[in-house]
Amino acid sequence: MTTDTGPAANSVQQLSGTQVLVCPADGPPVRDERAATDLIGEGWYLGATWVALPAARLGEDFFRLSTRVAGDIVQKFATYRLGLAVIGDISRQVEGSTPLRDFVRESNRGGQLWFLPDLDALRTRLAEQERAGG
Repeated sequence: MTTDTGPAANSVQQLSGTQVLVCPADGPPVRDERAATDLIGEGWYLGATWVALPAARLGEDFFRLSTRVAGDIVQKFATYRLGLAVIGDISRQVEGSTPLRDFVRESNRGGQLWFLPDLDALRTRLAEQERAGG
């Protein structure tokens, strides 16, 4: 028997052989470098190499590239060599911003930051990355 005591906690799941810190949608917002650093620390402590973060937990400033919030958060993850997967529907934000659309497209071509619709898509990308040797 489980008791609902509030928001679900982050958990480490193995997706396609990769340890991923999976964050629930109802957790605290990640609006700055400090919040990102907390996730990075938890991920490192639990042995994760990726963090799956619901897009709903990112503030609107993240999606307005001129604020530099996205750059600061992404740079923090890169510095600690932890991948970041933003999970969920961001079509509204992308439709309203050509720079964001370009950022998402370029990020999805790389191996550090991905914008994906769900955990199944992350599982697939991680499997592809593993098959490619990296």
